[in-house]
Amino acid sequence: MSSGDDRRSQALAKPALSEAQACAVVESEFGFQVSEIQPLPSYDDQNFRVRVSRPGDAAGGPTEYVLKISNTESSKNPDLIEVQSHVAVFLYEAGFPTASVCRTRDGGVTSLVSVDSGSQTKSHLVRLLTYLPGRPIAEVPVGPQLLYEIGRLAATLDKTLEEFHHPKLRCLRREDFIWNLRNVPLLEKYLSALGQNRNREMVEEVLRLFKDEVLPKLSHFRECVNHGDLNDHNILVEPSEPASGEAAFRVSGILDFDDMSCGYYVFEVAIAIMYMMIESRDPMGVGGHVLAGFESVIPLTPAERGALFLLVCGRFCQSLVMAAHSCRLHPENAEYLMITAKTGWKHLQQMFAMGRRAVEDLWFDTARSYGSGVPV
Repeated sequence: MSSGDDRRSQALAKPALSEAQACAVVESEFGFQVSEIQPLPSYDDQNFRVRVSRPGDAAGGPTEYVLKISNTESSKNPDLIEVQSHVAVFLYEAGFPTASVCRTRDGGVTSLVSVDSGSQTKSHLVRLLTYLPGRPIAEVPVGPQLLYEIGRLAATLDKTLEEFHHPKLRCLRREDFIWNLRNVPLLEKYLSALGQNRNREMVEEVLRLFKDEVLPKLSHFRECVNHGDLNDHNILVEPSEPASGEAAFRVSGILDFDDMSCGYYVFEVAIAIMYMMIESRDPMGVGGHVLAGFESVIPLTPAERGALFLLVCGRFCQSLVMAAHSCRLHPENAEYLMITAKTGWKHLQQMFAMGRRAVEDLWFDTARSYGSGVPV
């Protein structure tokens, strides 16, 4: 298949259900009558916020849900989506602010539906999750206290998942999954989306350093299951009582387990640092606060700390390169796809300009200043 054919194939994988089709899915697969429906932004799947009408004898249950419609490629791997759904349930029962999963009419957590797309019929796995309250962290001012809590949350989540067991857990070993941080070198096949410019040269330098300095160290990192996408739109917050005069927030929701895979503890903190940098007024200072929160639960080893700078750079490259690639496939979704790119290139350039040693010193000195783990 040519690269052009490959791009067209991937573009056709994204669901494109109408609101009427989405309502019909909710009613046929989950047994609810939809009273209101609203599209939600998404990367390569399709999401709807739905409000349902309940009969009088079912009063008291949730009335708002998110209908998640997986793309055709993901829908070919039902075991993976089943495990991801059970992880969300496991974390919900462990006290994390995750969505609960609504069972299908048949008692499952997913259902495979056939949808007429006009020229052909496509099959998509669908799930219905409870709607979580709050605003994306991207929409609120983020200070040291909240950054610390995000780091602590990331570590606690990974540590809790040590106790998760499922007969199909092995499917999280996604060897060629482009969003697993170990697979940063796989970005080489997508670099044409960047053209020939300084940004591409910078990415190529990260890839070279990553292959030379990170990949040989992987055996020294501690393994775990990663959420893999604790970004500024997948963490929801609500106002809380401030300890001082400043606005304060608490985490009210953790979204999107679709990028889960087997990885390493240091991957989770690197991903969280990178995404918390996106909206910050002091992006270079973010890492120390997130790291302090993470290390209050899981202190990093010297080998893990030594890779942190390149892991954060690697995640920037994954996000920026794949956004450019996806915009070729889905130009109609460019505004959502390019959220990170609005400031991401600038932050990556700034990290390079400061240099690894200066950035690491800033992060590690900030984390050290927390001392006992109580934010300063």
